Order: sequence, then C-alpha cells, then structure tokens
Amino acid sequence: MSKKKLHCLWAPENDELYRRYHDEEWGVPEYDDRALFEKLMLDGFQAGLSWRTILYKRDNFRKAFDGFNPEKIARYSPKKVDRLLQNEGIIRSKSKIEATIGNAQSWLAVMEQGGGSFSDFLWEFVDGAPIVNRLKVYTDAPTKSQQSEAMSKVLKAEGFKFCGPVIVYAFMQAVGMVNDHEIACPRWKAVQNLAR
Repeated sequence: MSKKKLHCLWAPENDELYRRYHDEEWGVPEYDDRALFEKLMLDGFQAGLSWRTILYKRDNFRKAFDGFNPEKIARYSPKKVDRLLQNEGIIRSKSKIEATIGNAQSWLAVMEQGGGSFSDFLWEFVDGAPIVNRLKVYTDAPTKSQQSEAMSKVLKAEGFKFCGPVIVYAFMQAVGMVNDHEIACPRWKAVQNLAR
C-alpha cells in the first residue's frame, strides 16, 4: 500500500475541482499577460466571498467576459453591463463589473506607457523571481506583504479597482509570485522548479 501524499490543508480531499486547482494551478508561476489579467480580475470578484465560489463560476466568467480579453472588455457598453447583471452564472455586482471594465482600460494604458508586458510590469514587484516561504501550516501565511502593498499602490495609481493589498497578495500566491504551499506539500518544491 502506497503512502498517501500530504497536501496543503486548505485543499480538501472531497472537493475534486478545488483539489485539482491546488495540485495543478495554485502557486505555479504565471507569465502570460491575459492569464494574469484574468486572475487579478477574478480575485477582485472574490472580495467578500470565498475563492471556491469564484472557482466554481470561473468558466461562466470566462464566457461572459470574452475570455478576459482586456481589449474587448475595455469597450463594453452600458448594454453589455446590463446583460452581465442578468447573468446568473457570475457574481452580479455592478461595482465589480464596472471595475473590470475600468481595469481593462487601465491595463491598456499601462501597456501603452510601458511598451513591455503586463507580466514584466507585475513580476518586477518580486524582482522577477518567486518569493519562497517556508510555511508549516497554511494559516501561518500572511494576508499581505510589502510587495503586495507596493503593487496595490501602483495599480490603484494606474486606475485599477478591487486591488487592495490583501486581494493582491492572494493574487500573488495564486500566480506563483509567492510560494505559500506548506513545506510538507509536494507542490512546495514542484512549483519552484517551474519558475523562469
């Protein structure tokens, strides 16, 4: 009989989708501009809710928001907002929907100014390499950091909304800018090998 692998305590055995998210996505360094934009927007929608709620609606969000293509979202009309508010498959918060449109417009402005990529812009806050923490228990993870506070401040100055330091820290954990897997979790070491 093989020994069962340990995983971070927040990834329950009996929730296949959530567990797959932990095992395949969470903490994996992400460098794709569109994927980073999507995750930042979904973390904004999560404000006041659980990630599990968003995860179970993620495919609906992707359909509703044109695959989180910032160029398309930036041009959404008031009629599109009304249609989104009728969509039971997503979180129907007018302020979060409108923030996503504004964030797409801010994203485009940042890309025009910088001439680089959204990935380069965000990864600069961790000097281009993941911060590796050594957590025995997931509850020891901070809810924010100097880096998340700095990123939040710059994003807000660029016009982004729903990007406070706590939301940004959760985003940084999810996209591998911070490795907050528990050290006993096999993913702690695995995600380190995926960094550039």
